Amino acid sequence: MSPTALATPFLAAASGDGGGYHAPEPQEFYQPLIGHGDWALTRPIVVMAISVGLIAWFLLATTKRASVVPSRGQWVTEALHTFVRNSLARDIIGSKEFLRFVPALFTLFSILLVNNLFGIIPPIQFPTMGRIGFPIALTLVVYVVYHTVGIRKKGFRNYIGGMIPKGLPGPIYILIVPLELLTQFITQPLTLSLRLFGNMFAGHMLLLLFITGGQYMVIHGSIGLKFAGAGSFVMAFVLMIFEGLIELLQAYIFTLLAATYIAAALADEH
Repeated sequence: MSPTALATPFLAAASGDGGGYHAPEPQEFYQPLIGHGDWALTRPIVVMAISVGLIAWFLLATTKRASVVPSRGQWVTEALHTFVRNSLARDIIGSKEFLRFVPALFTLFSILLVNNLFGIIPPIQFPTMGRIGFPIALTLVVYVVYHTVGIRKKGFRNYIGGMIPKGLPGPIYILIVPLELLTQFITQPLTLSLRLFGNMFAGHMLLLLFITGGQYMVIHGSIGLKFAGAGSFVMAFVLMIFEGLIELLQAYIFTLLAATYIAAALADEH
């Protein structure tokens, strides 16, 4: 993997015109390809579309001729599905309710895993979830699902009432009720999306900083700075490995929390 390739689309380093080094900016995550403004076709949209196409192709290719003795592709698909089914759906939601949520959780995990790993896989090397709209969209899906299943099971009044702790002194409810409702309907989904976005955004910006900074020092710096630039490339490579682990972990955490929220909405004591 070439660290310099990650910086190619961004043009974050100045080009020897005396302007000096320009650090990566948040606008690097917009990158319009066709058009401009809110309706532009941007790089994140294209990357997301590519990921959906790849996931659909891989799942169809590895399952259309499924056999008792699985091929490598079938084994990968079955291993991922079994992991989501057993470790995330059944263990969190419970053996009575989990089956109907397995397709949604598996789809969510697959999209997150592929799009996160795109941040370090050439030639794409762009984490889609570093664009805030995508984590928000996935969070809205989870938000609608767990509130809907909770209301359908318990009714609106019982579902809302179950969010409020019982047996507290009367005056305390003046504080507790707004806090609990704020947590369930605003804070909880907000932190779910911002956690994913923040990790993907910050990790990629850090990689860009080391790569473009190293590139600038190697091309435009003195002998000492050229050695420092080479060290920056080495650090970028180490960070890529670390970032890959973070990307795997964030896909897992987001799906785990989605399953946890569904389980809480269905729980009798909720």
